[in-house]
Amino acid sequence: MKHHHLSMTPTRLAVLSLIAAMLPSANALAQAATPAAAADENKLETVVVTSQRRVERLQDVPVSVKAFSSKQIESMGIGSTQDFVNLTPNMSFDNSFTYGNSFVVLRGVTQINNADSPVAVVVDGVPQNNQKQLKMDLFDIERIEVLKGPQGALYGRNAIGGAINIETKQPTNRTEGFVSGAVGNGGSLQATGAVSGALKDDVALFRVSASGKKSNGQISNTYLGQNVDAVDHDASLRAKLLLMPAQGVKVDLRASATNFKAGATWDTIVSDSQPSTIAQPRSNLLGKTTGDTTDLSAKVTADFSFATLTSITGYTKLAESYRGDIDFSNATDSPSGFLGLGFQAGQGQNLNVKMLSQELRLTSPDDQAVRWIAGVYALDTRRDLFTRVFVDTTGQLDQFDDASKAAVTLSEANRNRATAAFGQVDVDLSKNLTLASALRYDSDERKQTDVLSGAVRQAKFSNWQPKFTLTQKLDRNSLLYATYSTGFRSGGFNAPGLADFRPERLSNAEIGSKLVMLDNRLTLNAAAFYAKSKDFQFFYVDIGSGSQVISNIDKVTLKGLDVDVRYLAFKGLEFDGGIGVTDSIIEANAAQPSTVGHRTPKSVPFKVNLGMEASQALGDGLMGKIRLDYEHRDKKYWHPDNVAVSPALDLFGLRLSVAGPQDRWNVSLVGKNLTDRRYYADYNAAKYSGLPYDVGSLAVGRSWNLEAKLRF
Repeated sequence: MKHHHLSMTPTRLAVLSLIAAMLPSANALAQAATPAAAADENKLETVVVTSQRRVERLQDVPVSVKAFSSKQIESMGIGSTQDFVNLTPNMSFDNSFTYGNSFVVLRGVTQINNADSPVAVVVDGVPQNNQKQLKMDLFDIERIEVLKGPQGALYGRNAIGGAINIETKQPTNRTEGFVSGAVGNGGSLQATGAVSGALKDDVALFRVSASGKKSNGQISNTYLGQNVDAVDHDASLRAKLLLMPAQGVKVDLRASATNFKAGATWDTIVSDSQPSTIAQPRSNLLGKTTGDTTDLSAKVTADFSFATLTSITGYTKLAESYRGDIDFSNATDSPSGFLGLGFQAGQGQNLNVKMLSQELRLTSPDDQAVRWIAGVYALDTRRDLFTRVFVDTTGQLDQFDDASKAAVTLSEANRNRATAAFGQVDVDLSKNLTLASALRYDSDERKQTDVLSGAVRQAKFSNWQPKFTLTQKLDRNSLLYATYSTGFRSGGFNAPGLADFRPERLSNAEIGSKLVMLDNRLTLNAAAFYAKSKDFQFFYVDIGSGSQVISNIDKVTLKGLDVDVRYLAFKGLEFDGGIGVTDSIIEANAAQPSTVGHRTPKSVPFKVNLGMEASQALGDGLMGKIRLDYEHRDKKYWHPDNVAVSPALDLFGLRLSVAGPQDRWNVSLVGKNLTDRRYYADYNAAKYSGLPYDVGSLAVGRSWNLEAKLRF
């Protein structure tokens, strides 16, 4: 059995030394913590979160949370899911295959195709229950919270790895808004704006925001002479109406729509099977993705003397279609054709999803020695999938619609009914000692119909998810906590004719601390965790049938460390950073015994983030700012056999800004991946890709943007 251990390589020692250098001396840290004062420029801002279904200070929440306030979102230039994940230790995010497809990994737990996400994503209180909803443009955002470790007790079956809680800007009485625009390399253009105000003060408030972008792309298909990652358009519109018809009653109505057309299937053949070898795509079909999503929700809260009643209703209609190459080659490079069959081939898929969810929750007042939350949840999902492999004779994508050219056709209709009941009780055992106990029961009823044959499969998956947390407050600005938590990801069906996959269950033990020091100029949060996963889910393509398969690894152990730090050295100079360590080891795997002792798929054992932000008054009310970001990612292990491994990489970012009086306007020059490091955002070796060779999906190289924003 082969076990991996994290060694202190020169790169790791260097980045850890940088973190140590940016912190104050040990003598300074030994000073007694002082109570938080009113926010001012000589102290760090007080960050508020709602990750535990209550409004709380980040430093009072006994959970490992990476939070980004509205101020940080703007200063860090966070405009997408990729942006905040890059800044979060022990987390990675890869976009590949289709424009809306993504893979998130949090503390070693991996998102896979055609299955439930391991991370619950909640926007304005409404769960986003499909994998395609994680990748999004983030505009007009108030707060982002990443909860690490299983959060099933409050967030449900999709929170086995953690949860992402996103709050958009709320409507205001005062009429206000902004417009912004950006231009960049690759012909990128983006425009964003929002307006907020009152139809009737304190009774009916509204906010409308929108974003749109396009790009010529940067990744070139050297066979076709065109860029594979071009974005024809990606447009989003969001409207919110906040009604307060009576004292203690709020009705929050939200509608949003997104429509896009962009590239797809831009994988590259890696002939020497080395993820360090960078090659450009050479497919003879230029892939395309089209899609649109509509979200409607209603959140109603009513305050009673004993509790607050919350009702959240959500409806989502999502569609994504892609067309593209299947062997990622061409007749010149591969004259024998697809799999040596003598012809070129393409692929495509139509995905249509409708989801209706309802949550009812009662929450006791915050100012009690015994606080509680109780609720029920229901979700109805209909997912239709039509997949086809077609013979390519013209190089056109519309061949997908010609049944006479079909080589393989699959059509399935999936129905999922999920229900849950949950509750949590917090008991103050003493003034500074609290015990929180939570429990959730999830039940999934799944049904799949093979549209072509009429065959039906049905199954039910259920699980109890307990959680216990003991919190000891040392003073207002420091606490220690210990947690035992569990997570559950439902099982389900592969394509018709393939075996089912089992549900995944994870139990996690964690200890952590949260500290505020140096008169609110330093926050230091740390957590160590040890988790066991049973029936760990992973994805591959079967080389015999070419079918996409979800399978299970019997037992996995995950252990590691999370550290987050913010330090205000003095007014105008702030540092932030973090360390993420995840040792995820396969302990048992009956299907592939040779993988025991290896790392789990898509795992990155070590990640470091460092950021520095400096600001300086320039006179006449102008303020100049500079922000530097550094991200170190360790090697990435793509598959259970650990043969394909991407080398470690270092990414650098720079943001230069000038803001006008009272920040009414600002102009920024932004650079990402400044050293133009080329790497694969996704990689599939021949053993797992269904093809006779390795393929990789390139990430974008160096990018820059010139941005401008005007507030009114």
